[in-house]
Amino acid sequence: MEKILEVKNLKTYYSTDSGTAKAVDGVSFSLGRNRTLGIVGESGCGKSVTALSIMRLVPMPPGYFAGGEIFWQDANLLELSEEQMRKLRGDDIAMIFQEPMSSLNPVYTCGYQIIEQILLHRQISKKEAKEQATEMLRLVGIPNPFERLDAYPHELSGGMRQRVMIAMALSCDPALLIADEPTTALDVTVQAQILELVGKLQSDTGMSVILITHDFGVIAELCEDVLVMYASKVVEGGSVSQIFSNPLHPYTAGLLKSIPRIGTKKQRLNVIEGNVPSATRLPEGCRFANRCPLADAHCRKFEPELREYEPGHRAACWKIRA
Repeated sequence: MEKILEVKNLKTYYSTDSGTAKAVDGVSFSLGRNRTLGIVGESGCGKSVTALSIMRLVPMPPGYFAGGEIFWQDANLLELSEEQMRKLRGDDIAMIFQEPMSSLNPVYTCGYQIIEQILLHRQISKKEAKEQATEMLRLVGIPNPFERLDAYPHELSGGMRQRVMIAMALSCDPALLIADEPTTALDVTVQAQILELVGKLQSDTGMSVILITHDFGVIAELCEDVLVMYASKVVEGGSVSQIFSNPLHPYTAGLLKSIPRIGTKKQRLNVIEGNVPSATRLPEGCRFANRCPLADAHCRKFEPELREYEPGHRAACWKIRA
């Protein structure tokens, strides 16, 4: 598999009044060309900060990189200048953010914002950029795309704004698209349409995709590889079939058991008791130990390493039988 992105021991920390918040603490993974990687986990586990770190959009201060490397086609993104990163963002690597209303500029039309990005990365005329922006809006399923160029974000529905964000992200044909919970706050019908659109565009263009979500149903539908994060760390990673058929980590197993099953007898949903520990007060040993039914004194004292138990399937847990 040809690697397009490789993250090695990434550490993204924040300085806060309560101490150092370890938002991402030693995360490592790779992404192949034309592959879709799903990153799943509860809120606060470090998914979005991992994406922002790849884009070099972590606000500094209070954030800073405490270690690690992010290789994009043999270049370490953490060593590039801000000017070099600006050339990459939106061109080679694009991102769809969680909330389009706060990501789109409310004082500019949707068309202006898409055209601006195209002109920034492509040596073409404004007329050609406008034609390309219109085509992108048509591609993402927006009716009357030419008229929608003059619409302001507040004039569109949430689903349409999200489609504008996707059109903007894809306007320069990126090799990598990072989608950070692209269906947040959308109704289920629009969610299905947006996810179907992302999958179709990935298939048509051959780009690689990192999909951040807390929904295993989305992972099963769109992704080929999965990364499960908990308390700023990766606790399990593997292919979709490996994760769903043979979850190794108790946290992954708990998440899968929490999925509602259609057609089963009426019963209470399975829950994982407790809460994710604070990033400023991470416990000693395994970070899931205080919520894990299998944990013992050894788990609470010593932190497990991420080990490979079968080709491509890694997990960090003392209770896995090799």
